[in-house]
Amino acid sequence: LPSYLTGEFPGDYGWDTAGLSADPETFAAYRETEVIHARFAMLGALGCVTPEILDATNNVPWFKAGALIFSEGGLDYLGNSSLIHAQSILAVLGFQVVLMGLIEAYRVSGGPAGEGLDSLHPGEAFDPFGLADDPDTFAELKVKEIKNGRLAMFAMFGFYVQAIVTGEGPVANWKAHIADPEGVNGFTEVFATRFVPGN
Repeated sequence: LPSYLTGEFPGDYGWDTAGLSADPETFAAYRETEVIHARFAMLGALGCVTPEILDATNNVPWFKAGALIFSEGGLDYLGNSSLIHAQSILAVLGFQVVLMGLIEAYRVSGGPAGEGLDSLHPGEAFDPFGLADDPDTFAELKVKEIKNGRLAMFAMFGFYVQAIVTGEGPVANWKAHIADPEGVNGFTEVFATRFVPGN
């Protein structure tokens, strides 16, 4: 085990064959980046599955859901026009850039964490359910967060590959696989030869 990986951080099991965490400052930056990406991936994985599950959205796969904003009448989030009824891609894009820019600037500059609080897990006002009150439970939740986040990052990669290879969303792929596990999987000839030159 590398001497610089002491196991003090959640998800640190002493594996760093490339030595990417040897410098403490770099390690802190990578740790923060991983946690933030893990959180976005967990939200993204849920966001990829949700529109395909809901009948209100006509079970549209995630990679086609955004294009609905260009359809007649715009895009209703979660199939409900009273939630958000988006009709302008420029307005949505601008709103997202401004909101995410402000949120990220706030987080990077210290944000609401206050004095002596961890910027990744601030607790206090950001823990209304008191999940961090017990240090042992909090440590366990941090490990669960990073493990689930790492899994979600791989899931998102799988969703991207599935969309490119099959042209369907994850729920449709799952249903097809459950109906015929031997005939519909990642190793069948149908999928393995889809992007062979000449097809």
